[in-house]
Amino acid sequence: QMTREQYILATQQNSLPRTEQPQFYPVGIYGWRKRCLYFFVLLLLVTMIVNLAMTIWILKVMNFTVDGMGNLRVTKKGIRLEGISEFLLPLYVKEIHSRKDSPLVLQSDRNVTVNARNHMGQLTGQLTVGADAVEAQCKRFEVRASEGGKVLFSADEDEIVIGADRLKVTGTEGAVFGHSVETPHIRAEPSQDLKLESPTRSLVMEAPRGVQVSAAAGDLKATCRKELHLQSTEGEIFLNADTIRLGNLPVGSFSSSSSSSSSFSSSSSPSSSAPRQTIYELCVCPNGKLYLSPAGAGSTCQSSSNICLWS
Repeated sequence: QMTREQYILATQQNSLPRTEQPQFYPVGIYGWRKRCLYFFVLLLLVTMIVNLAMTIWILKVMNFTVDGMGNLRVTKKGIRLEGISEFLLPLYVKEIHSRKDSPLVLQSDRNVTVNARNHMGQLTGQLTVGADAVEAQCKRFEVRASEGGKVLFSADEDEIVIGADRLKVTGTEGAVFGHSVETPHIRAEPSQDLKLESPTRSLVMEAPRGVQVSAAAGDLKATCRKELHLQSTEGEIFLNADTIRLGNLPVGSFSSSSSSSSSFSSSSSPSSSAPRQTIYELCVCPNGKLYLSPAGAGSTCQSSSNICLWS
């Protein structure tokens, strides 16, 4: 039999709750997962270092600064390019200026074309500089002076205007005009002769209020191969000079022994018809031809002269 103390001790031990030992689980990544994680972290670090190095290299090569990139500088007035620049795509700008100490050069392997368009995108003007020619397509083409903006040359569909003070043609053949020429003044260079010539056709000068031909410091000479006509339909032909000479006029001979119908003949010179004759009379035929006749007490001009009949 148990004693009282043993029974109480056994009952207390059975009545106490049993406490289980706690289980501890490891926290973290172990094994192949840990090795993969370290590998990706290392790869990311290497990639970041390479990207940083490439960025620094690009900044160094492209010459990036706080003002711009390379030859490109951003200023308060706009964008400034230094050196040779190439544009592979269209460039849209408002104005293009060169430096003060250098010209502006636009270079192309084929041609340089400058287009102007309206607000609807339609082409209104075009300037093409090619290897063979310079072409301009526009409604009106003007060349102005640098000072004052005076129009030196302008051309449109109706007319061509030359506004220079002096038009100088240095070609050996001169200026050739296919149709009429209108001008208020024709003047030669100083100490040079002015020559108006039509080699195969006639030369006509017309004006509603008259044509004035003046040579203030020299001679005026009009030469033609066949005939020179001075015609005035309503006015008169006025010759005002100290001496008026008509050379190479035919000379008729007058015979005083003949009757009223005196005979005339043509000779080459006054000495052949009348060796001692020094005074002659100027005669006019009905057809307007002039000839010389030996002067006498009366008029020796005859309308039936051989010179008038055979002219």
